[in-house]
Amino acid sequence: MERQIATGFGIGYLRPAPGTWASAATLVLGYALHRLGHFPLVALGTVLVIGLGFWAVNKATAELEIKDESAIVIDEVAGQMIALCATSAGFWFAGMPASVFPWPAYVVPFLFFRLFDIWKPWIIGRADRRSDAAGVMLDDIWAGIFAAVASILAAGLSHGVM
Repeated sequence: MERQIATGFGIGYLRPAPGTWASAATLVLGYALHRLGHFPLVALGTVLVIGLGFWAVNKATAELEIKDESAIVIDEVAGQMIALCATSAGFWFAGMPASVFPWPAYVVPFLFFRLFDIWKPWIIGRADRRSDAAGVMLDDIWAGIFAAVASILAAGLSHGVM
């Protein structure tokens, strides 16, 4: 079961760019969670994915020499969910109904997450260089946090708040 979770139930085997496929699939998950239960359900889903991710990656990579093999994509799912939390929370705290989740609310976090996950600046790169299962998860968690902040800033700029 841990291998299924670690590979995003097989999404990690898609080529090319399994991490991008996993991030894109997570948009569908995040959108569905937002529509069904708004930000609280997105946040709960994020916490669940992070917890399952640490467990599954630790188990699935125990015997592997290369800890961050490309088929393991639950870390991308976790990071993308963190990035989506920012925009979902924005709509929640603005009092908008769950039916409101326009395309920039999920495309912008997706683009920022992929940017930070590929570029790996500062602490993201440091986490990526760890040679353990936690490092597999942590670089994408940090990339998700960076993407969430960048998405909030982009929304503020585009709506004239900043």
